[in-house]
Amino acid sequence: MSSDTPRQLLGGLTASEFLRDVWQQKPLLIRGALPDLECPLSPDELAGLACEEGIEARLVEEHGRDGPWQVQHGPFDDATFAALPDEDWSLLVQAVDHYVPEVAALLDHFDFLPRWRLDDIMISYAPPGGSVGPHVDHYDVFLLQASGQRRWQLGGRVTDDAPIIDGIDLRILERFDVTPGDDWVLEPGDMLYLPPGWAHHGVSDSDDCMTVSVGFRAPSADEAVTSYADYVGETLPASQRFSDAGMPLPADPGELNDAALERMRRLILDSLDDPAQLAQWFGRAMTQPKYVDQLVPADEPIDIEELVAALHDGEELVRSLGSRFAWRALDAERATLFVDGDGLSCSLPLARTLASDAALDATLLEFDGAAELLALLHDRGSLSWPQEDDDDEDDQ
Repeated sequence: MSSDTPRQLLGGLTASEFLRDVWQQKPLLIRGALPDLECPLSPDELAGLACEEGIEARLVEEHGRDGPWQVQHGPFDDATFAALPDEDWSLLVQAVDHYVPEVAALLDHFDFLPRWRLDDIMISYAPPGGSVGPHVDHYDVFLLQASGQRRWQLGGRVTDDAPIIDGIDLRILERFDVTPGDDWVLEPGDMLYLPPGWAHHGVSDSDDCMTVSVGFRAPSADEAVTSYADYVGETLPASQRFSDAGMPLPADPGELNDAALERMRRLILDSLDDPAQLAQWFGRAMTQPKYVDQLVPADEPIDIEELVAALHDGEELVRSLGSRFAWRALDAERATLFVDGDGLSCSLPLARTLASDAALDATLLEFDGAAELLALLHDRGSLSWPQEDDDDEDDQ
């Protein structure tokens, strides 16, 4: 789709207009964003995911037995759900797009944003009154109503030091004042976009309230500095050290003077200020799997000749659910393909194809080194045959 085509998803705005005027700047309510949306799974199916080992899930009760707010972490069991009241609780399941292809397909609607910015799709279910309290997220989110109704209220931007309720595993704001006019009930197919730092409160208005939350990655400054410094540090030789050759006689041997601080500052900045190295780190950081055990390596290395034969016979590889791909050109012909936290050198056209939504079929074999790279990505678990994906789903 062209980024300049008006889109119902964005309330009639073109993608360019949305990015220029709305993205990370202000909320946007979009009625009928996906008018034909069918909820990709039922509340019972969502509860079933929440009972699986390795799937991140939470139950949030308001007016719980142990205080005004109570949070439980999965996996759960049938007895947990049977003991819940009829109202005032929410089930939240993270990364549902990693397990349900129909949920992953919803990401295609957001192809006007960089794929590497996408984090995951969380889905929540709540009976009447269910919520997680008024809170703030530090990332962009699209809140898509999949079934039932949810009432959303906004409270404007809040500062980082806004008081939150102590003693619970939630960042619920102590104070929440609704902005006049920012109070809506969303029906199935309606969507609310929120930029980072905007206070919001969503409460279920029905017994079939399912909300799809499309969240985006936004590393904090402290995470980025620490991660990049660690990455660079692994490449620096032990001989690269603080040096003060030719320094003048110190006025006071106990003083940490300006000249010494400047020499250390230059050592640090010169070590870190490398755009090519920054790009290599950034690609790896932004394609890291959401969960360390997300990738499932192949039991045995695939035979490259068999892979090539299968592709020539019409079979296609698929990108594993939850895997992340990006690329950056090194020159006019070569690129780094970033996949699930690693960087692999290959031809530029091959990298662009693998990081797109193009079919992974025999046409890839036209590129030098494609067969070996496809085999490597298959063995690591970033690519698979459709039958292998079906088997993995059966194991969930």
